[in-house]
Amino acid sequence: MAESVAYEWKPVKGFALSGVFWGAVSILIGLFISIQMWKPEWNFAPYLTYGRLRAVHVNGLAFGFAVAEIFALSYYIVQRLTRTRLLFPKLAMVQLYIFNVAIVAAALSLLAGFTQSKEYAELEWPLDIGVVILWVMFAVNVFGTIIKRKEEQMYISLWYLIATVIAVAVLYIVNNLAIPVGLFKSYSIFAGVNDANVEWWYGHNAVGFVFTTPILALFYYYLPKSTGLPIYSHRLSIIAFWSLVFAYLWTGAHHLVYTPLPDWIQTVGIAFTMFMIAPSWGSVVNGYYTMGGNWDKMNTNYLTKFFILGITFYGLQTLQGPTQGLRVVSQLIHYTDWVPGHVHMGTMGWVALTVCAAMYYTIPKVYNTELHSVKLANVHFWLVLIGQLIFSISMWILGVQQGAMWKAISPEDGSLTYTFMESVVKNYPYWQMRTFGGALFTLGMVVFAYNVVMTALKGKPAQTAEGR
Repeated sequence: MAESVAYEWKPVKGFALSGVFWGAVSILIGLFISIQMWKPEWNFAPYLTYGRLRAVHVNGLAFGFAVAEIFALSYYIVQRLTRTRLLFPKLAMVQLYIFNVAIVAAALSLLAGFTQSKEYAELEWPLDIGVVILWVMFAVNVFGTIIKRKEEQMYISLWYLIATVIAVAVLYIVNNLAIPVGLFKSYSIFAGVNDANVEWWYGHNAVGFVFTTPILALFYYYLPKSTGLPIYSHRLSIIAFWSLVFAYLWTGAHHLVYTPLPDWIQTVGIAFTMFMIAPSWGSVVNGYYTMGGNWDKMNTNYLTKFFILGITFYGLQTLQGPTQGLRVVSQLIHYTDWVPGHVHMGTMGWVALTVCAAMYYTIPKVYNTELHSVKLANVHFWLVLIGQLIFSISMWILGVQQGAMWKAISPEDGSLTYTFMESVVKNYPYWQMRTFGGALFTLGMVVFAYNVVMTALKGKPAQTAEGR
C-alpha cells in the first residue's frame, strides 16, 4: 500500500484561481484590441490605445495566466511525483500574494506608458526585480521538494520543470540587465545589434521555457493520468528533453533574418531552429503512441481530446516555426500578420488546451469533488478549437497577402504596385475574421472559468491523498 501523504493544496488553489481571473481579463483585452485594428475609433483614450493595451494583453496572458497556472500545476505535480509535501508552503503563499500585487502593478505601469520596449520584457526595472524574487521563491520550493523526495526515480515532467526554472532565470536576468536612470526608467547595458540579439535570444526562449518546457511537463504527467495509459517511451521522452534543451537556446537569431545581425549568427539560429523539429516531434510521437489502440478515448474521455489536439498543435507549431526561419520564407512573411497567426496557434491551441485540461483534472482533486459539468468542458473544447482555427488560418492567409502586396513591383518602372494604405485596406476582412474567431475563443474560456469556479465552490474538506 502506498504511503499516505498530507499534500499542501492551498498554493495550488490560489495560483489556479488567480490564473483563471487574470486570463479572463487579458483575453477580453485581446478581443478589444482586435476590434481596434479594424475600428480605429475604438482607440478612444490615451491610456486605452492599441499600443498600451497590447502590452497588457501579452503580459497578462504570458505571466498572469500561463505562469500562474504553471505555478499552480507545478506545485501539484511536484508533490505527486516526489510523494513529498511542498517543502515551504508558507513561502508559496507569500509568493501568491506578491504575484497578484505584481500583476496589478505591471498592468498599471504598462497602461501609463512605462516600458523598456522589448517584446516579453516590457516591464521596467523595479518590477523586473519583483519578477526575479517571485521566481527565486518558486525555485526554492521546486528544488527543495525534489531534493527531499521520497520517490527515488525522476519522471520526465520533473526534468522539464527543472529546465524551466533554470533557463527562465538565466534568460530573464541577462536580457533585463539595465542601468536605472529614475524610478520608472532604465536603459539596457546592451546597445544596437547586440541588444537586438540578446533580446531575441531571450524572446524566443521565453516562448521555449514558458510556453513549451513547463507545458510539456504538464502533458507528460496529465495525459497518462487522465487516460490511465502509461507513457509510450520514457527513454524517448528523455532523449527529446535533452535534445530540446540543448537546441532551443541557439534559435533566437532566426527572428533577425535580413537585419544588420551578422549572417553567420543568423545561419546558426536557422540551423538549430530546423534541428528543433526532431525533439519536438519526439514528444508528439510519444503522445500519439501512448494512445496506441485506445483512440476511442477521444470520444469516451473528455480530457483526451484536449491533450491530443494540444500536442498536435504543438507539432504543427514546431513545423511552421522552423519553416518561417528559412530566409526564402522569411523574406515573404516576416513582419506580416502570419507571425501572430503562428504565435496564437501555439498559445490558443497548444498552451490553452493543455493547461485547461490539466486544470479540469486538478481542480476536482484539490477540492475533493467532481467537475461541475463535463458537458460544459466539451462545449469549451469546441469553442476554443474552432475559434483558434479561424483566428490562425485567417492570419496565415493575410500574412501571405501582405507580404505579396508589399513586394509587388511594377514591371514598367520598378515602382511599388501598391501603396502601404492600399495594403492596410485589404487587411480589414481578415482582421474582422480574427475578431470573430477570438470571440468564439473568449466565449469558450468564459465557459472554462465558470466551470472551474463552480467546481471550486462545491469543494469538500481536503483528505490525505495516496499515490501519484
